[in-house]
Amino acid sequence: MLDRQVERFSDREALVHNETGARYTYTEFRNEVERVARGLMALGVQRGHHVGIWATNYTEWVLTQFATAKIGSVMVNVNPAYRTHELAYLLEQSEANALILIGRFRNSDYAAMLNEVVPDLKDSNPGELSNSRFPYLRDVVYIPPFGDSGMWSWAEMVGRHTEVSPEQLAARQAECQPDDPVNIQYTSGTTGNPKGAMLTHHNLVSNAVFVGDCIELTEHDRLCIPVPFYHCFGCVMGNLGCITHGSAIIIPAEHFDPLKTLQALDRERCTALYGVPTMFIAQLDHPQFDSFDVSSLRTGIMAGSPCPIEVMRQVIDRMGAHQMTIAYGQTAATLHTAHHTPDPSPNYRAHSERSSAGVLTARQVLPGTNLEVNPGVQGELQARSSMVMRSY
Repeated sequence: MLDRQVERFSDREALVHNETGARYTYTEFRNEVERVARGLMALGVQRGHHVGIWATNYTEWVLTQFATAKIGSVMVNVNPAYRTHELAYLLEQSEANALILIGRFRNSDYAAMLNEVVPDLKDSNPGELSNSRFPYLRDVVYIPPFGDSGMWSWAEMVGRHTEVSPEQLAARQAECQPDDPVNIQYTSGTTGNPKGAMLTHHNLVSNAVFVGDCIELTEHDRLCIPVPFYHCFGCVMGNLGCITHGSAIIIPAEHFDPLKTLQALDRERCTALYGVPTMFIAQLDHPQFDSFDVSSLRTGIMAGSPCPIEVMRQVIDRMGAHQMTIAYGQTAATLHTAHHTPDPSPNYRAHSERSSAGVLTARQVLPGTNLEVNPGVQGELQARSSMVMRSY
C-alpha cells in the first residue's frame, strides 16, 4: 500500500514534525522506512518477531510502524505512561524480541526503568541480551544519540541497513499476507491485566480506508495528529489513514501541547484535526487562540469520551471545522465501530453515532444472550467486520 501511494504521490508531503522540523515527501518517507526496515533485518528481526516501541509521538515511531510492516514483524505498542511493573508484564506477555525506546517523558526515565526490569542489559553487548524472565528479548534500540550499555543507538541500527540488500527486503515484504498479525495493542480491562489485541494488515488498512473515507480525506488534506500514536486513534486512524488517502501526517509535538497544536494548525495549514474533547477544549481556551489562523480546518474526529454539544459547536463556529465528526470504537475492532459522516447537525453528531455503510454489521443484545434489544434500551454492542481483531 505504501509503495503504491509513493507511485501516485511521490513529491507530495507525507510527514511533517512541527516540533523537530523533520519533513518528508512520500518518496523520502518510503526510502527512510526501507532503511529502517533493512536495519531491523540486519539486527536479526525475523518475520513474525515482536518489536515493542516505547515512545511518544516521534518521527521514528511512524518509521517503525511502516518498517515493521514491510518486514513481516509485529509492532507492539507500549504506553508511554507505563511504570516498571507494566513494562515487565508487556515484555513478558507479548514475547517481545526487540524494544525501541526514547530517553525521557515527563518524570519517566525509560532507560533507567528498563534497566530496573532487565538488570542483565547493562552488562550485555548490543544484540546479545540473555535474560531468563524475557527469553525472547535480544535487541534494545535507543532513539536519542547516546544510549546505555547493551543498547544499539537508532543511528547504529539504521546504519546497518547496508548489510541487507533492497532485494532481500523485497523478498521479505513479498512473504507478508493480508491476514498476518502486524500490530499488538494492549487494551486495559477493569478486572485484570491489559489484553493484547492482535491486529492484522487487513484490519488496519480497512480501518484506515473507511475512517479516511468518512471524513473525505484526499491528497490535498493535511491532518494534524496530537493524539498519542500508541493508541489506534493516532497510529491507525491517523498515520495509516493519511497514507491510505495520500494526505500529509502533521505531528505538532512529541506529546500533546495546546499551543504547539495551534501553531501546527496555522503554520502547516492543516485541513483536519483529531483529538479527545479535552484537547479541543484546551485549544479553544488557550489565551493565544485568537492569534492563530486556523481557517484552513474543515474536518476531523472528536472521540475517546462523550463529546459535549457545546464543544462541538465551538469547534465548528470558532475553529471553522464545519465537517468535524464523532467516532466510537474499541481497540479490539481496530477502534472504528461507528462514525458520522460530516452531514448531520452538530446536535445529532454529539448525541448519536451510526454504523458506516458497508463497513460492518452491528447490533445490541441483552448481555449474556443473543436477544436483540429494542431501540432506546441499553444493551451489549456486538460488531462484525473486516476490522475486528484476529484474537487476543
